Amino acid sequence: MGFFDKLFGKKEKESLDEGLQKTKEGFFAKITKAIAGKASIDEEVLDNLEEALVGADVGIETTLAIIKRIEARVAKDKYISTGELNALLQEEIEAVLVDADNTSYKNFEIPEGQKPYVILVVGVNGVGKTTTIGKLAHNYKKAGHNVILGAADTFRAAAVDQLTIWSERVGVSIVKQAMGSDPSAVAFDTVTSAVAKGSDIVIIDTAGRLHNKAYLMDELTKIKRVIKKVLPTAPNEVMLVLDGSTGQNAIEQARHFTAATDVTSLTITKLDGTAKGGVVLAIANQFKIPVKFIGVGEKIDDLLVFDKHEFVDSLFKR
Repeated sequence: MGFFDKLFGKKEKESLDEGLQKTKEGFFAKITKAIAGKASIDEEVLDNLEEALVGADVGIETTLAIIKRIEARVAKDKYISTGELNALLQEEIEAVLVDADNTSYKNFEIPEGQKPYVILVVGVNGVGKTTTIGKLAHNYKKAGHNVILGAADTFRAAAVDQLTIWSERVGVSIVKQAMGSDPSAVAFDTVTSAVAKGSDIVIIDTAGRLHNKAYLMDELTKIKRVIKKVLPTAPNEVMLVLDGSTGQNAIEQARHFTAATDVTSLTITKLDGTAKGGVVLAIANQFKIPVKFIGVGEKIDDLLVFDKHEFVDSLFKR
């Protein structure tokens, strides 16, 4: 049994099932209503299904992609009963989700030749960005890596304090400066320290002011430029953290961030407290960026590796 097998074992599957409970209840109610009284998948069923998926925050673009795939299957197989719809829908939803090019993150491994591996974490205030960093650090340390955190959100004292608490809780190093310091200087010092100490993973927190502020995006560009002076390959990853409970607003945030900086991965948080978990499908498909992690609770182990098969399976699990 490998590390990933342990990581996404029975306990993790139970956490995922429980975390998606509210989404699943609403999702199934809409799907059941869409096919009520129908023996086969016809145009009316597809119309109802389209409405149900949009209502479950799957998003119009992703919904249309799923419906188009189902229409093709129905045309090819000639007759598909509504009893087969759940299995078919499950397959087609899974098919529209993008996979990461490198799946080493599923084991919390470092891609070959990329040490230290630098992750720049972006996102607006309140999405769970700092908490996600703490949980990521925990998982990477649990996998045997030396982790260092960079508190580059210097405009909000609570952010630095919160990240410091997480560093102490997890037992990893942190680089920080006084409130109001230049964020790029903190990022520079963090990467410099990581190189000097031979650290494996660097996770840098950034300011979370409103996503439509041009100066925030300029700041991210400056941070990336400065850390490249220490490590030309850095950052290896720009992770956008989004709050799944905000539904379509999360899509709007993703649109702004992906337009302004090179986002390479997504983490969707707070899925346990919402019925809007379908937004994960919308974001992953619309932006063609892999979702690597999802948050399904407050506990330190409630940041789960996103596995599209397990996620969709939990959505359809009765």
